[in-house]
Amino acid sequence: MLPGLASYGVNYATILVVAGLVIYFALHRRNNLRNIPGPPSPSWTFGNMLQLLLPPQYGDYEFTWLKEFGPVYLVKGCFGQNRLMISDPLALQSILNSPYFGHGPTLENVMNLMFDQNAVMAAKSETHRHLRASLNTGFTSSAVRQYRPIFDRVAQKITEDLDECSGSLADLCPILSHATLSAISEAVLGCSIDDLGEEFVINNDRVMTLSASQSSSHIIADAIGSRLPKLVWRAAMRLPTAAFKDLRAVKSLATRIGKEAIAKKLAAVEQGASAKTDVFGMLLDTYQSDSKRNVLTKEELVAQTGILMVGGQDTVTNTVAFGFLELARHPEFQRELRAEIHASLCGPSQTFSYESMPLLNAFIKETLRLYPTGPLVERVAVHETVIPLSKSIKNSMGELMNHIPVQKGQVVIVATASYQRLHSRWGEDAHQFRPSRWIDGTVMQGQAVGPYANLLSFLGGPRMCLGWRFAILEMQVFFSEVVGKFSLSLPEGDRFSTRYANTLFPVTSSGERALPLYVTRL
Repeated sequence: MLPGLASYGVNYATILVVAGLVIYFALHRRNNLRNIPGPPSPSWTFGNMLQLLLPPQYGDYEFTWLKEFGPVYLVKGCFGQNRLMISDPLALQSILNSPYFGHGPTLENVMNLMFDQNAVMAAKSETHRHLRASLNTGFTSSAVRQYRPIFDRVAQKITEDLDECSGSLADLCPILSHATLSAISEAVLGCSIDDLGEEFVINNDRVMTLSASQSSSHIIADAIGSRLPKLVWRAAMRLPTAAFKDLRAVKSLATRIGKEAIAKKLAAVEQGASAKTDVFGMLLDTYQSDSKRNVLTKEELVAQTGILMVGGQDTVTNTVAFGFLELARHPEFQRELRAEIHASLCGPSQTFSYESMPLLNAFIKETLRLYPTGPLVERVAVHETVIPLSKSIKNSMGELMNHIPVQKGQVVIVATASYQRLHSRWGEDAHQFRPSRWIDGTVMQGQAVGPYANLLSFLGGPRMCLGWRFAILEMQVFFSEVVGKFSLSLPEGDRFSTRYANTLFPVTSSGERALPLYVTRL
């Protein structure tokens, strides 16, 4: 996930200068949504954003609103801006697949700062389709299976790190963060963390810290920054703050690393070595082939380095951390899962498949369901359009609505976390951790919304996460390795909660982003 605008160290004097312009736009936008019900706004300045983004426990307000108003309701953004909160399945499917919705303005600005214009996440229209089709070569089911030896090696390193603290309290977050960066580095580029260089690793840690920042000042800065004219935003990008320098360095360091990785692979191929052991190698193999279908140029491939390296680290780290937290909270299920792991791993290795482990996969699905990496995803209407609803809603005039017309520029919030707690989809106990729902038939089998298990943890449509299969296999390997060899338990007296800053992550009762658990070698 990517940091918000205020995490860049934006000059607040500049923000105040443009604040009047922002407020003017907010007040003079036509309001065609005012009849849609929603919670009262406690503040014109912040609207409902503090309740939505900064509650003590993520979802304290959002899930209450979901119960009161249903899967479509209106919230107020900063300065009185109307925003639609949407968790209705048909509406979500329409938004995520429609060409009439684009990235929210804050994300658009972040991508311009951090990534090449030819990065798949930033590209649009035909360029985006070309890049997706080409990159998919490295993320098909058969391609991802070839990365399993890499994930196995990284998982063994996690075991070594946990062995050093067996019998004591260990913060799993830094261990998992190092592991996910190692997995991405080796499986995408074919190089180790050491090969990335100290400068990249240090800068990457800083960016991950920035991405976890969230405060009332950040919320205001994001609201104002999203309305900055492009000329002002481009000037802000060059501000000499430490945060801006770190974020600008993402692009330059990724370009350097990408070029070096490609040069090494091409040199190895010339000497007769196979390059098809990682994503870049597979894509270069296509580049070398006679077929020109879905081929990336070397420049286009280099442009993907930054997003591939940044996009999958924090997201997988936090999902795995939440999985371990739930296992520590549910020791009986942990024992059942461990028994399945031991029984499966004792079989013939050549016929073993993680897909044959129902408890493991139910556990991963349940963790993804309760802890989506992007619980709130902004989209903005780039044309006037209509959002269809699977179930009619009643507006404040008592009229039934089975669709919602939206104007160009309207921000809608894809409420992934709310969608994944709908009783109609997941059962009356949708707010509880219960992996057996994926086995006992509780989960409703409706039209697919996302690419995996009808979840939106990897979003959906043309912009869904390219590496979702990569992430699933990575989690299958990590969970099997750790749970098969270690017992996890909660520390006494500490209560963990879930916070949101670009992604969900666990925090301790002191507010620290960490996951200290007792880890015991079996």
